[in-house]
Amino acid sequence: MSKLVIDMMGSDLGSLATKEGVRRFHSVHPDCELVLVGRKEELSDMAGYQIIDAPDIVKMEMGALEVLRAKNSSLVKAVSTVVEQKADGVVSAGSTGAFLSASALIIKKIPGVERPALVTAFPNLNGQGYATVLDVGASSSNTTFELDQFAFMGTLYSRLVYGIEKPRVRLLSNGAEEGKGSALGKEAFPLLKNDARLNFLGNIEASNALKGEADVIVSDGYSGNVMLKSMEGTAKGMSDLLKKAFKKNLFTKLSYLFVRGGLAEMKEKMNPKATGGALLIGTNAVVVKAHGNSDGEAFFHAIELAERLAKAGLVEKIAEGVAHG
Repeated sequence: MSKLVIDMMGSDLGSLATKEGVRRFHSVHPDCELVLVGRKEELSDMAGYQIIDAPDIVKMEMGALEVLRAKNSSLVKAVSTVVEQKADGVVSAGSTGAFLSASALIIKKIPGVERPALVTAFPNLNGQGYATVLDVGASSSNTTFELDQFAFMGTLYSRLVYGIEKPRVRLLSNGAEEGKGSALGKEAFPLLKNDARLNFLGNIEASNALKGEADVIVSDGYSGNVMLKSMEGTAKGMSDLLKKAFKKNLFTKLSYLFVRGGLAEMKEKMNPKATGGALLIGTNAVVVKAHGNSDGEAFFHAIELAERLAKAGLVEKIAEGVAHG
């Protein structure tokens, strides 16, 4: 039976959203033990769960040292509870920087892991599965050895979450040909190519990242974060442009009636709520960062992702794989 700790105060939408997510999750997975951390008075209607009182909320602008001093915050208490109660994982929709810092410093990284990476999944535009991308912002600079470890950890993630037996691994670059890329990418390429644990197929450009040509895309944290923010901004911009186009006049409003089914399908395909959030991979417990604006549905999927990875033994498998090279 898995045991997860939930930061109930992190969502921009407040505890109403996280409570909805918890209740929905527990109705589907009653065998998973949940420990809820947050303001006790706000969680008084959550009977049947272990409640840990945490009156404070971490502010977005807090640095790593400030976060650790915020011991009465729901975020820090949730992360600390993982270690104290030997739980399998933790979920929070709070400040990304604070959550990653606290998790890395309190839960700590798996022995042998050079640096944890932030993993997220993008739906492929052909409708065939997801592209797992890492690192998307846990760090701003990396080494070639770290990129190789990211590729290995991403391979395990893709296998366990999406059931892909032999995930296709590619390296994010400014050109598909071998020899293209940054100095770091060029140096990492032969390391990934000669790693027998990987199904490495070479470079991939960001423009092709979501065409279904890769199951795992490896990047340094800076480039991966730029790619993530660019795609999110483009998707939001396209959505706004479409809304304006269909509201332009009577004829465009009528035309919407003929294409709304296809637009709804596209919206669902690109819905970030379905992926649950991002995972900090390489730590001694499952650490899932839910979207900051998580509603009940998104938070449900975030908890479900954490539970799936805990049951699959992701942490143990990474530890075993790193130990054996």
